[in-house]
Amino acid sequence: MSTFVYLQKERERSLLRRHPWVFSKAIENVKGKPNNGAPVEVFSNDGRWLARGAWSPESQIRIRVWTFTRSEQIDTDFFVRRLAAAQAGRQTLIEQQGLSAYRLVAAESDGLPGIIIDRYNDFLVCQLLSAGAEFHKKQLFDALKQLFPECSLYERSDVPVRKKEGLSERHGVVYGETPPDELVIEENNGVKIAIDIKTGHKTGFYLDQRDNRAIAGRYAKGRKVLNCFCYTGGFGVYALQGGASEVINVDVSEPALALARRNAELNQLDLSKAQFLKQDVFKMLRECRERGDKFDMIVLDPPKFAESKTQLEGACRGYKDINLLACQLLNPNGILLTFSCSGLMTSDLFQKVVADAALDAGREAQIIERMGQAADHPISVAYPEGFYLKGLVVRVL
Repeated sequence: MSTFVYLQKERERSLLRRHPWVFSKAIENVKGKPNNGAPVEVFSNDGRWLARGAWSPESQIRIRVWTFTRSEQIDTDFFVRRLAAAQAGRQTLIEQQGLSAYRLVAAESDGLPGIIIDRYNDFLVCQLLSAGAEFHKKQLFDALKQLFPECSLYERSDVPVRKKEGLSERHGVVYGETPPDELVIEENNGVKIAIDIKTGHKTGFYLDQRDNRAIAGRYAKGRKVLNCFCYTGGFGVYALQGGASEVINVDVSEPALALARRNAELNQLDLSKAQFLKQDVFKMLRECRERGDKFDMIVLDPPKFAESKTQLEGACRGYKDINLLACQLLNPNGILLTFSCSGLMTSDLFQKVVADAALDAGREAQIIERMGQAADHPISVAYPEGFYLKGLVVRVL
């Protein structure tokens, strides 16, 4: 039996602009008792049909929209169409850059709310982050098997955000082979990266930074590079390839640093120019300042500092702190590549934080390039929240 959800007066405007979320406060009444994740029909207050979406009673985002077309049902064919469109939209990029790994589905931006799918060689890795994605997982998995019969599917729905949807965490093989402990992918026409699908961050790797790693390589020639929060050393690999005189990779994780060293070896780079240090970045930056250490280029790619609006002020302090220290540690005309992956951090706010950091460090600075997520992480024009990765290349004078 269908569930009908009626919005409060004049709360349909975002849906008419095809934004895929309905918040709990926008709802006037519900006719029916939908299960968690089940499809619901969304109507304006005066009875106009607006959308079909997934019901999530434990989330502030009460409905995530699957379709704005009334005749379109949420079945296996629906997922086949959406997945095929996502693959087709990335095909040129895959061929141009010689990618064996890419983001196949970027959730709401690909019309599949709460669904992340990355492909690594012949392994698909999915994250189901919403009640609707969980409810329709069989149809999704059947569609993946139909479109990509050569691939195995591994699930990494082991993320705390699922609790907001009333879901428990889960990971493991869905079908096909178990991923090896080390899987080597290629990006940007031949750069080799070893990843760990089963225990690595996110789905195993940060594919969204692909283009920015290449940018780092372009600035690295002849420079002493400090690669902070290095994880498995992607920025360090590109910096060494770009001719850096020295690259110091810093992270708190020993397994990540072991993979960082492995990635340098895979690309036949000169390990005498590389260091791999297990240290807290905040503490190390202060120790470097006390010793008077200097660098020609610093990469700051920290983890997400803000998971909610209440954490944004603290996140700004954290970003300012590390950027201030970086500005103090750079030689004149040094290069700072600095990032925020916090979706709540706007581009303007991030730029202000970096500007304030340079000012408090007593350094003049120039933004010479802006960076974002790679092209296989598209941003729907109806869903600006899909733009989450902000980066700046800053020359510190």
